Amino acid sequence: MNIRKDDIVEVITGDDAGTAEVRTRARVLRVIAEENKVVVEGINRVYRHLKPNRRNAQGGRLSKEMPISLSNVKLFCGNCQRGVRVGRRYLPDGRKERFCKKCGAGLGFLSKERPAYAQK
Repeated sequence: MNIRKDDIVEVITGDDAGTAEVRTRARVLRVIAEENKVVVEGINRVYRHLKPNRRNAQGGRLSKEMPISLSNVKLFCGNCQRGVRVGRRYLPDGRKERFCKKCGAGLGFLSKERPAYAQK
């Protein structure tokens, strides 16, 4: 899974995707790996209507984000300024990083230095 918490993603399909020219970008709040879903800030928002009771004296509408499929988002590359496909590679010092398949820019590290994977 190439997307992690706090990554910026571009929503490519669904009600909140925007248009082809202007896609919706937002931050990932939570990743649900078992179900291949992510919760994205401000996307797929639903409302739950609550009646007033002892615990919730006022009642009203509670708003929250629901998960969307991982296939509906792409990781955002700051270099390309768009959602891109992601690859993984080892650096010469043995660290593993994510990179943009379009421009080759690094998108964050996945592991610490590992001497066993260092290129000599």
